Amino acid sequence: MSVSTMKAIAIDDEPIALEVVRSHASKVPFVDLKAEFTDAFKALDYLQKESIDLLFLDIKMPDISGIDFFNSLSKKPLVIFTTAYSEHAVTSFELDAVDYLLKPFSLARFLKGCNKAFELYNFRNTSETSDHLYIKTGYEQIKVLYDDILYLEATGNYVTFALKDKNILSRSTFLEAINLLPPEKFVRVHRSYVVATSKIEKVERHQVTINRKTIPLSEAFRQSLTAYLAR
Repeated sequence: MSVSTMKAIAIDDEPIALEVVRSHASKVPFVDLKAEFTDAFKALDYLQKESIDLLFLDIKMPDISGIDFFNSLSKKPLVIFTTAYSEHAVTSFELDAVDYLLKPFSLARFLKGCNKAFELYNFRNTSETSDHLYIKTGYEQIKVLYDDILYLEATGNYVTFALKDKNILSRSTFLEAINLLPPEKFVRVHRSYVVATSKIEKVERHQVTINRKTIPLSEAFRQSLTAYLAR
């Protein structure tokens, strides 16, 4: 099932930057920009009442950074970070951002990010009706039920899918692997780990336990996990 449009909002403390996003978004037929905010906390109030699919989010804001704001959300939409500073790129992609737009960005560059978001949104929309995925390993595609997955671990150019009874090694990027998973069932806890929320046995300050295995929990994702579990 595909959707015709994604509901979006934009947050940036600079009104001129919001005007750019508004102008660009008006030209993208599958992006419906519902609201814009210069105050992140007014946006938070909006998100507690309304559901959106895509968030255009500035990183450098006076009261709260875009990264901290995104981490605070229990239900995370797709996010495209917009910023004038390139040093946050690595952190943004660790948070599974769809894209990272460096100001000033052109309409063509904006459209590229929106296309990536739309493709991912439609994939997730389809995966919600499924109970399995196919993992590529070597020349094979192995069918795996979501409920059988305990966690994913990234190692170099490979990702290990840890199942109840075995491990499957797949050659892919971590982000590619994460995008195969329904976000309502899995959460990232570390730059190298994603876990099945239903399989978490214990959460401690710096680690979670699944099937008697301890998995590191990093500072960058602790707030996100706590918000997720509090839903």
